[in-house]
Amino acid sequence: MSPAMVGLSGIVILLAVLFLLGMPVGVAMALVGFAGFCLLVSFKAGLHMLSSVIWDTFSKYGLTVIPLFIFMGQVAFHSGVNAKLYNAAYKWVGHIRGGIAMATVMACSAFSAICGSNAATAATMTTVALPQMRKFNYHPKLSTGAIACGSTLGVVIPPSVVLIVIGLSTEQSIARLFYGGVGAGILLTLTLVVTVMLVCRRHPDWGPVGPPTSWRERWVSLSGALEMVVLFLLVMLGLFFGVFTPTEAGAAGSFLALLIAGVQGRLSWKGFLASVTDTLKISCMVIVIVTGAMIFGRFLAVTRIPFDIAAWVVGLPIPSVCVIGIIFLIYIIGGAVMDALALLLITIPIFFPVAAELGYDPIWFGVTITVVTTLGAVTPPVGATTYVVGGMAGDIPLEDVFRGVTYFLPAYIVCIIILMLIPEVVTFLPNLLR
Repeated sequence: MSPAMVGLSGIVILLAVLFLLGMPVGVAMALVGFAGFCLLVSFKAGLHMLSSVIWDTFSKYGLTVIPLFIFMGQVAFHSGVNAKLYNAAYKWVGHIRGGIAMATVMACSAFSAICGSNAATAATMTTVALPQMRKFNYHPKLSTGAIACGSTLGVVIPPSVVLIVIGLSTEQSIARLFYGGVGAGILLTLTLVVTVMLVCRRHPDWGPVGPPTSWRERWVSLSGALEMVVLFLLVMLGLFFGVFTPTEAGAAGSFLALLIAGVQGRLSWKGFLASVTDTLKISCMVIVIVTGAMIFGRFLAVTRIPFDIAAWVVGLPIPSVCVIGIIFLIYIIGGAVMDALALLLITIPIFFPVAAELGYDPIWFGVTITVVTTLGAVTPPVGATTYVVGGMAGDIPLEDVFRGVTYFLPAYIVCIIILMLIPEVVTFLPNLLR
């Protein structure tokens, strides 16, 4: 059997057998990668590769940035920052039709900027925003759809664990990826807000007008979110001016988040322990997935599949934009059936060389595929974020949650098209770092 056939067989076994059996993603990738490497090289070489990858990954200083940013988000989550952010957004736009759903999307955007987790944002905003929308008789499809889709901003707006992992996997600057995520995150937020407006124009009774608020109430509400603005600016401006490395930015952000929560007395001892425990669980999961992906990547490198695909695609008599469109379509389909982080780590070794050969900016490609894969977080059959919202909503059927999400799917498509037509949306801020 040729190396290419061995590689394709490994991919099929990984996706069609091990994932469907429920094997942990990191373990499955490591198992297939090790077995395939041994088959193509030798068992002794496979053992050496396995030990070196595990040692190199777990001792890599760059990976310390992952638990630090996760801890910062967990502290913010357990100290109740979400309620303040929602209140501020609600005071400003809650008085217009669909305004509470818009406020929810904007609050998700703000919370994502300090949390970086889809699941945490979905759980938080379902708890905070859904009771308010129920109070004002918002349609369940609009309310749950807005929460589920707004929560996907957690992997686009920095600090994003997915962007960190992409940076480590492709040896790109994490700071530049973060700044690229700012433009893409703002654009996706705007498209989701516009979607709420359009849905409420078509179904006026789905988003009744909330009570009016005075300008004084609006300005006062901003003070509740001020500390989180300071936290976000500390991280981003520190990276921009070179004061912090990404790891130092994560440490500084975690310290400031603890300081703010401690001064305000909003983080209990139980909440602190929960923050530490959740950080350990999520960090270990991510690092195991990264390790498995590195082993699987070594196997793919031996098969020469990524390089053969890159050479074949570059030689196709079609425009490069069509190739990128096909790649994005693969990510959309793949994101609907498996975890976004696992999908990215499996496919980056294959598609990143293709994008590089076609001349696309690596920062633009890394950020844009992150936006593309967010579709998978809300579309069936996986749609992890949608399941979180459906599970916490209680009496709202899961099928209604998915129906609500479908109203927002065109917003993602529009966002992706704009990023393809105007790549400067992503590249402008990162280019200022040069």
